[in-house]
Amino acid sequence: MSEENKQAARIQTSILNKVEKKVLVAMAKRMPAWVTSDMLTFVGFLGAVIIATGYALSNLSLNWLWLACFGLVVNWFGDSLDGSLARVRNTQRKTYGFYIDHNVDVINETIMFIGVGTSPLVNMSFAMLALVAYFMLSIYVYINCHLKGEMKLTYAGMGPTEFRLLLFITNICFIYIPWLTEWKIPMTLFHNDFMIGIMDYIAVLVTLLIGGFYLVSFLKDAKYFSKIDPIKKQEKEK
Repeated sequence: MSEENKQAARIQTSILNKVEKKVLVAMAKRMPAWVTSDMLTFVGFLGAVIIATGYALSNLSLNWLWLACFGLVVNWFGDSLDGSLARVRNTQRKTYGFYIDHNVDVINETIMFIGVGTSPLVNMSFAMLALVAYFMLSIYVYINCHLKGEMKLTYAGMGPTEFRLLLFITNICFIYIPWLTEWKIPMTLFHNDFMIGIMDYIAVLVTLLIGGFYLVSFLKDAKYFSKIDPIKKQEKEK
């Protein structure tokens, strides 16, 4: 990766970005000296495992969704603070940090989506569909990081933190509003019978939104790259 791509600009215009940035900087300044960015990255990974465990155990009781909520907080703490800590301490390792951070993100998201799919809230098929859409958008972001030197982390005012918060609130709603879980309708798709619940519809909606963001962004940037990299006219034979 070239030096300019190592320093790709992070584009964050999410609803909570300004407040979150101040909180993260304040927290980073108060972190004990023995805490490292790698430790926090691992904490984020543990948060993903806790989230998946909470969703899996929600088959026994929806109260286990509180564990998933706790995991969301742990994941946010580790995943959001590792980079802030490095910037506050001026200990960024741009190549290593980029490599570790985004590979761990892939692992974390896979664990979390599988966890959601094992819960009674969402069919695994729809959870995997949403994961595919998420990875498509992620690949688009990484390609632009290489080609344009920018990393867009926000779409329609929503970033990772906002999605975690919405998932946190959704978990609480399913704990305290029983009919949200009980309401299901039968559906047959490709000769397979499903019981479709509210969260399945939400998962499909999220998939369509992410897919829409991807498609619009892809077409927009395709025009941009076509302009800056036009077809070269062959020189006329003398």
